[in-house]
Amino acid sequence: MKIEKKTLAMAKRQAASPAARVASQNARQEPDQRRQRVQAAETCLAVLKALAGLGGRASLTAIGAAVDESPAKVHRYLASLMAEGLVEQDRGGTQYALGREAIHIGLAAMRQNDPVRMSEPALQHLRESLQVTSFVAVMGNMGPTIVRFEEPSLPITVNVRVGSVMSMLWSATGRAFFAFMEPQPEVEALLARELEAASPEHRRLLHASKPLEQLRSEIRAAGCAAIRDLNLPGISAVAAPLLDYNGHVVAVLCALGASGGFDPDPQGRIAQAVCEEARSISASLGYRA
Repeated sequence: MKIEKKTLAMAKRQAASPAARVASQNARQEPDQRRQRVQAAETCLAVLKALAGLGGRASLTAIGAAVDESPAKVHRYLASLMAEGLVEQDRGGTQYALGREAIHIGLAAMRQNDPVRMSEPALQHLRESLQVTSFVAVMGNMGPTIVRFEEPSLPITVNVRVGSVMSMLWSATGRAFFAFMEPQPEVEALLARELEAASPEHRRLLHASKPLEQLRSEIRAAGCAAIRDLNLPGISAVAAPLLDYNGHVVAVLCALGASGGFDPDPQGRIAQAVCEEARSISASLGYRA
């Protein structure tokens, strides 16, 4: 009986049509082909990202070294990218550069990179996880201006809202702007006016021989600006810059709270959370340290 069953099974396999055998073989090959296509796409994207990371123009050897692949293999992928307009080759044939289609993709990404919109999840996370007031400010004609504002479930009483203009010198927000921005005449003029109008108490807080330069250096070293009871009595705050792909300050992320339960230490939990959110937003805006 066993021999008969084996014979019948063999007969069925032999009787299977050629089309069925081909279909069965193709079914087995499909997963392998899909994996190969995925791997090829991943390598192609790695080559494109390597070219962008090398400044948008590089030699075949440099690109190969960046992706740890042989020049011959990289050349095949570059040829595919050139066929799609994502990469172009100079007339001498020694350098590859990002092509027109890559530029169009980059411009589309830049157009949707709104730092205020991209900061909204961070504001909500800071508010909910730390129970602090959080906001984003941009540089306006009159100074740092709040454009998004989130309060915790038990808000503290502060006289700032959307549209409020913050001090350049005595608020954490303003300090983050002037410390991380490239010097600009308008900003320097605002700082000079605030310093001239400062109270004796505030002046004593800037005790260095070159107060603004010293303050800028300290804030940059800490990675954020932090104040306690300086701009508003009983209020502490921490602020960090949001940087675009050129490293320019486009906005500032700030958290503030009642000084009794708010630790503004740059190495503390709140400051580190603000800095982490600011770094994440900056990376989304295209900034690379």
